[in-house]
Amino acid sequence: MQQPAIQPADFTCVLYETVDGVARITLNRPQRRNALNRRAYDEVEAAFRYATLDTDARCVVVTGADPAFCSGEDVKEMMTGEVADAPKPAKTEFTATPAAMAVIDCDKPVIAAVNGSAVGWGMELALYADIRIASERAVFAELFIKRGLICDVGGLWILPSLVGPAKAAELLYTGDAVDAAEAARIGLVSQVTAHDDLLPTALGLAGRIAANPPLALKAMKAGLRRTTHGDPHEIGAWAIENIYRLFATEDHREGVKSFLEKRAPVFHGR
Repeated sequence: MQQPAIQPADFTCVLYETVDGVARITLNRPQRRNALNRRAYDEVEAAFRYATLDTDARCVVVTGADPAFCSGEDVKEMMTGEVADAPKPAKTEFTATPAAMAVIDCDKPVIAAVNGSAVGWGMELALYADIRIASERAVFAELFIKRGLICDVGGLWILPSLVGPAKAAELLYTGDAVDAAEAARIGLVSQVTAHDDLLPTALGLAGRIAANPPLALKAMKAGLRRTTHGDPHEIGAWAIENIYRLFATEDHREGVKSFLEKRAPVFHGR
């Protein structure tokens, strides 16, 4: 794997540090509830590719600067203006989201310490982790349907294996949110902690994992991935192709406009 184009010293949206065998990646746009703009997406990708190459890291913990884990895309910046008006790529250019693939392809165990809202792509990011631990303040929602879009690889590839196909369909079709207790009940997270105990719990678990032989850890993770049906790169490319198609619809524009105007949307199926 090549070195990422952006190095941790250049990050402005993400913090990266490795201590005692654990790489800690923190989304750090608290003023925007860690919503992702284009730079933040690039830094998430770079951070996980760096963690994969980091010889001092044997486990990865990803979290957000309070008060949120990640509130999805920065709608005002990503879905309006220059980014939204970018030309649609040719069909041959459709590939899976680079940031998603960087997390999924990381060959070290990844723990998501979900400290608050994990919605939209924030829930996707939590799903890409091998283990999810939630603060009592955590909230999860796949909001894409409410914006006239579909989810990324997490909702399509991972969520059904965690909560079952029917529950996954319910969450994806409605965009409904679930709190930490419900997330634990349906198997979305492995445990819920008091808010102040979240990071110590996640780092403690990461430390126990990191104490094990690194080659065996990589093989164990690879074996677990092989039990999941489907190729995430192929599914991710299919998702991106359809997301670009849906970007051009009136319903998507209405979903964004109604969100920014804080009103109920009116969809017409076009």
